[in-house]
Amino acid sequence: MDLFRLREQFSQEGILMCFNGPFSHSIIEEIGTAIRNHLAGENISRMAVQDVFSAYIEMTQNARNYLALRGVPVADAGSATIVIAKRGDSYAISSGNVILKEDREPLKGRIDRINALSPEELKKEIRQQLRRELPEGSVGAGIGLMEMAKRATQGLAYSFRDVDDRYSFFTLTVQI
Repeated sequence: MDLFRLREQFSQEGILMCFNGPFSHSIIEEIGTAIRNHLAGENISRMAVQDVFSAYIEMTQNARNYLALRGVPVADAGSATIVIAKRGDSYAISSGNVILKEDREPLKGRIDRINALSPEELKKEIRQQLRRELPEGSVGAGIGLMEMAKRATQGLAYSFRDVDDRYSFFTLTVQI
């Protein structure tokens, strides 16, 4: 492996951090601390640091929870990727993980619906979701994507790529 070439590519693309592997609680926590410390030294507003950190946490927890709940074996496809890059005056936080193909359309529909909401409609939807009773076995209030969209300077960008007959690779990017 040519690490110099990889380093050069990271520099050209503004990549500050990249992790590929299984997201354990301790890995999420350690990388989160490193991200906060790095961004604090970047001389950006505390709110921007919080927004980037929040998007990172939401994305990594979503990937970890999805892979665990859907029983995706680590040996098969149970790892995920997270990248934080600086793009001009903003930051792009991207995550990627495999999903079952059957979950692709419902996820696409949910993101498209969130992206179509105005900022006021999004705030209202978040409030309504917080008031709803959580389904049994739920690992959260179901507002993660909406919270990221609320913080984003653009809509949630996403893509799917077929892996095999069972899985697609889902990539989500939030620009802050």
